[in-house]
Amino acid sequence: MSGYTAVTPDDLAVMLDAIGVGSIDELFSSIPEGLRLKRAIDLPPGQPEQAVFAELRELASRNVSADDEITFLGAGMYDHYVPSIVDMLMTRSEFLTPYTPYQPEISQGGLQVMFEYQTAISELTGLPVSNASLYEGPSAVGAAAYLAKLSNKRTGHLVSRGVHPDSRETLQTLAVGYGTTVTEIGLGDGATDLDALREALSEEIGAVIIQQPNFLGAIEDVEAIAAVAHEHGALVICAADPLTLGVLEAPGNQGADVVVGEGQTLGNRLDFGGPSFGFFAATEAHLRRMPGRIAGETTDADGRRGFVLTLQTREQHIRREKATSNICTSQALNALAGLVYLSWLGRRGIVELGELMLQRTHYARETLAALDGVHKLHDRPVVREFALALQAPVDRVLDRCAAAQINAGFALGRAYDEHPDGLLVAITEQRSRADIDRLADVLGEAVAAERTAAEATA
Repeated sequence: MSGYTAVTPDDLAVMLDAIGVGSIDELFSSIPEGLRLKRAIDLPPGQPEQAVFAELRELASRNVSADDEITFLGAGMYDHYVPSIVDMLMTRSEFLTPYTPYQPEISQGGLQVMFEYQTAISELTGLPVSNASLYEGPSAVGAAAYLAKLSNKRTGHLVSRGVHPDSRETLQTLAVGYGTTVTEIGLGDGATDLDALREALSEEIGAVIIQQPNFLGAIEDVEAIAAVAHEHGALVICAADPLTLGVLEAPGNQGADVVVGEGQTLGNRLDFGGPSFGFFAATEAHLRRMPGRIAGETTDADGRRGFVLTLQTREQHIRREKATSNICTSQALNALAGLVYLSWLGRRGIVELGELMLQRTHYARETLAALDGVHKLHDRPVVREFALALQAPVDRVLDRCAAAQINAGFALGRAYDEHPDGLLVAITEQRSRADIDRLADVLGEAVAAERTAAEATA
């Protein structure tokens, strides 16, 4: 049994006649001749369900998850513990099945989630206004750059090389449509080069885009960068790691005009890279230029507390030329996970988690940097992630570590040509001191083995 029923010529004729088409060729006449395949698609015969399941199971068995190895891979997505309360609330039908809260009278629960989420993001970022979430971190950075252009009509943007490579690529891609130019500012000892930034700033620059901590793990001087940028009338956009804000000053309190970021660390699992959500907060001056939706609090005719969609800035809701976003839906379910996670942590919990990451990251950094053939890539303070320089081919070192069931981190050469043998190591509360010691043993052996192999062939 294949599970498929063949279509006879008579069946085909009936179907074509029903839609008023004389032949298959006529059905596809709108497709240019040069784009037509002109042969049958080379597909294998259909398979029964159990055979398809067996094949998919075999393919899935080739994957290695964070549960199967000790992972120090980060670079924007992190292996944090997700408490069971997140799944319990996310899978309730009231949250799992609704699509869009256009009718507030039957959507109070969903609207309140948006409102409480916005409140949490505002408190976390130090900015008074938050939207109800975006797709993910890089697109939030791109949307912030467009907000800057709408705000000051300037088309030049400066982005630190310490910003996530995916975000920088998104900025370059969107610049074509936005009519903006994006210029990179280099790094000095791992952080944004303040002198280079001063030199690049002018009255044509509308935004300076940084990341805190940056991609190499370094803590940026947000206050100094903001002061320099504001001297020239440029907005400061900061992409922030939300879980580090329990121990770092909120960027909004340091002069950032817009704070965005990737929300995966807030109660969202790795899940092969997504989905997650992007957060977006700004000063009140930019309220009407923010993308997506904003939920607000009100009272009904009987004086009871209620919630409504206050602002919607996509082209479906307002005049197209006035729209600031084409986002079709917020990541409300994933944002709910973020809200539940932050509520679970609480004000003290997020500080304790940040302090725990600080301690373990310091221990890991000093332990690994003490290995032969391993050095710190920079000396800037770090919170949860740090960059190393290996005196050995990093890809081969990573392969040796993987054979010992350890994912040692991200090969920086994939994104930074200037660091071909750089290694980015991430620490979460999931990594114990014993895990770090195990990494030190395996990484030290792998580097030593590769150096010996190189000497033997020299």
